[in-house]
Order: sequence, then C-alpha cells, then structure tokens
Amino acid sequence: MSDRKLVSTAAGLHTGPFGWVEWLLMAGTAIMWGSSFLWIAEALETIEPATVTLGRLVLGAVALGASRRARAPVDRIDRSRIALLGIVWMAVPLLLFPIAQQWVDSSIAGMVNGGVPLFAAVIAALLLRRLPGRVQSVGLVLGFVGVVLVALPSVTDADGSPLGVGLIVIATVMYGLAVNLSVPLTQRYGALPVLWRAQLTAIVVTAPFGIVGLADSSWAWSGAVAMLLLGVLSTGLAFVAMAELGRRVGPTRGAIGIYFIPVVAMVLGVVFRSETLAGAAIAGTAFIIIGAWLNSRRES
Repeated sequence: MSDRKLVSTAAGLHTGPFGWVEWLLMAGTAIMWGSSFLWIAEALETIEPATVTLGRLVLGAVALGASRRARAPVDRIDRSRIALLGIVWMAVPLLLFPIAQQWVDSSIAGMVNGGVPLFAAVIAALLLRRLPGRVQSVGLVLGFVGVVLVALPSVTDADGSPLGVGLIVIATVMYGLAVNLSVPLTQRYGALPVLWRAQLTAIVVTAPFGIVGLADSSWAWSGAVAMLLLGVLSTGLAFVAMAELGRRVGPTRGAIGIYFIPVVAMVLGVVFRSETLAGAAIAGTAFIIIGAWLNSRRES
C-alpha cells in the first residue's frame, strides 16, 4: 500500500535485533511516559484538564522548536498527513486523558493504555496486509498479560467509571493508529520536523478549550513544575523518542515500550510514595521483559 495515501504505514528500516540505540529509545519513552500520569495528577490539582493539555503541548513545541532541525522543510503533499498525526496522536488523546483521569484512577488509565501495542499491531497488519511474525505475536500477548498483572493489585481498589474508561480506550486506539501514521513520515523527514509540526497543529485544535479552562485554573509551584516536566519530557522528547524508534523498527515493534509504562509508574510509586509491591506486579514485570525481548528479536 502506498505510503503517500492519507492513512498509511510502512515497515521499519531495521528488521534485525534491537541494538543499544533501540533499547535506549524504548527505555527513554517508557520512563518519560510512565511518569506522565503522576505529573498529570499533580497538575490537575490546580489546572483544568483542557488547560493541562494546551500547556503541555505549548511547552513541548517550544522544546522541540529550539532545534533548527525541527524547522526543516517538508513537502506540501505531506502537510495534511502531519496535521492528521497531530490530531490523532496529540490533540484528541491528550484532551481525553486528563478528562478521563477525573473519574478514573491512574492505575486503570495505565492498564488500558497498555493496549496501544496491540492496536498498533492490528492496524499495521491491516495497512501492510501482513500479520506480525510468530515471535513478535507471542511477545505482544505476553507483554499485555504483564501489563494486566502489574496493574491488577491497584485496579482492584481503584475507581473507574465506564465513561472514563471509554474515553481512554478511544485515546488508546488513536495512539495505535498514530504510531503507524508516523513511520513513513519520519522515515522521509526525521522525527523532529514531523513532531514539531504535529504539535503546532494540536495546539491550534486544543487552544479554544485550554484558554477557556484558564478561568478556573490557579497558580501553584507544584502544578507549574509538573507542567514543565509534562511538557518538555512527556510531550516533547518522549514523542520524538517514540517516533524515532518506530521509524527504525516499524510500528509493531516500535510500540512495545508502552508495556513498560505501568512498570515505571509502579517503581515511582514505591520510591516516592511508599507504595507496596505486590507479587503479581513482580510477575507482570517479568512477562513484560520477556515480551519486549521477543519483540526485539529479528522480525520473523
């Protein structure tokens, strides 16, 4: 299928086993996105959800725009594809998550978000008209089982309304689509020019909602620091790392780092909030590591 269609994807440039660069990109994505749920929760104490979304996008765009490479030209024919990427990867999901987290605990949000690699694999199979290899398929399933086990101890005592969970599912499906859309674009231009323009599109889309939310928001240093981390790391650098990994290894293998997000959130909870570590969570982490290792092998 031609990657010049509006909705398309492409295979990765690197079909062999992961090297240190791929592992580093995956770890960086997991750490930055795994901590984002904490920053969102802290920011929501004083800032309205839509304003959180707008603020993180503006900070992310400023961080990426500081690089001259981000302003490299792109072909006119691809501008609509980049705009679509900005909507389905940033504008809509980043609006839905803080709204949903008003009714859904972060543990549930993290578990549902763990479905991104599965959605990415299904969409890639449809667009590329071929199924993932057997080794990668087993890795995807084991990884998701691990995500469920990690989140299970918290989910049993967590609050989660059907509406909130539904919003997160919609965002997760969009993430799976976006991972696919980003691959051919970043293969042509690199991650920075694509992600910076996508963020500018998302800012335009979310600005009316974020500006309205300013009236009901208040200033606090804790919220400001959380927004800075959420914007520069989780919205700027994390998206670039994720897109670069997808560019190198394709949408299915590139999304596997999402499985480590609840592991990062769990570790942060133990270190900074004195949360207990359940046996199921330890077993789930082992499943995730095995699943990631299987996906890191040469495509079969």
